[in-house]
Amino acid sequence: MPDLPPLREVVAKYGLQASKALGQNFLFDEQLLKRIAAIPGDLTGRDVLEVGPGPGGLTRALLRRGAKVTAIEMDKRCLPALAELGEAFPGQLTVIEGDAMKIDHASLFAGPFDIVANLPYNVGTALFVRWLGGADSDRDIWPPQWRSLTLMFQQEVAERIIAATNAEAYGRLAVLAQWRASPKIAMKVHRSAFTPPPKVMSAVVHVTPTDQPEATRARTLERLTEAAFGQRRKMLRQSLKSVPGAIEALATLGIASDRRAETLGVADFVGLARVLGS
Repeated sequence: MPDLPPLREVVAKYGLQASKALGQNFLFDEQLLKRIAAIPGDLTGRDVLEVGPGPGGLTRALLRRGAKVTAIEMDKRCLPALAELGEAFPGQLTVIEGDAMKIDHASLFAGPFDIVANLPYNVGTALFVRWLGGADSDRDIWPPQWRSLTLMFQQEVAERIIAATNAEAYGRLAVLAQWRASPKIAMKVHRSAFTPPPKVMSAVVHVTPTDQPEATRARTLERLTEAAFGQRRKMLRQSLKSVPGAIEALATLGIASDRRAETLGVADFVGLARVLGS
């Protein structure tokens, strides 16, 4: 195992500062990073995708666990630090300069891979929804190519992902995360662990795929939940008017149109999507 300098020394050496515009918050606590890297289980020889590695704190923790990391970083300032890390772990780290939102992640790997990331706050939710859609090339392929997601979010976002029906946090993210996957909060992270400290607390969410209900299309469910929770204070007969056939689907399933979106369970939304897709 290579002897690496403390992360703070790396940041000072390359003059790095977290960019608010890029949603960056650096983690320097190596014990904390080690705990995060351990959440997916044994990574020895496994392919891992990391988005937004920054100076490479989580990256080095993953490499130390034997992972083969492909890291996507759009901040050119961080590339020299990552290159130095790659030299310390020959053959284990591939760095791709670019915008993770514009890259086909599945095409980067020949087989299964895990995703582990301290996601930039400004794109974290969008990337999560994209991964929940399945493979980039065909979003109705399930199980996906990824084996697990281990992702750092703002705590309020994490709570929305695992929320139950009728809970205040329950909404689109909960439905999309729970209909064919099992999400849980693996650990909470105090804001003081970051540099600079964000205004909110954070949490690491771990997600593993489960069986997909038959005859349910991801895109249909996404469109349905976007409409339903986009106007969550309105009754379903109002919020779902923009989705062709949705009001009729409510009647088919015996769901009263005067209910609101947060009263429908994940299975209810899946049932609606199945009717709309048939």
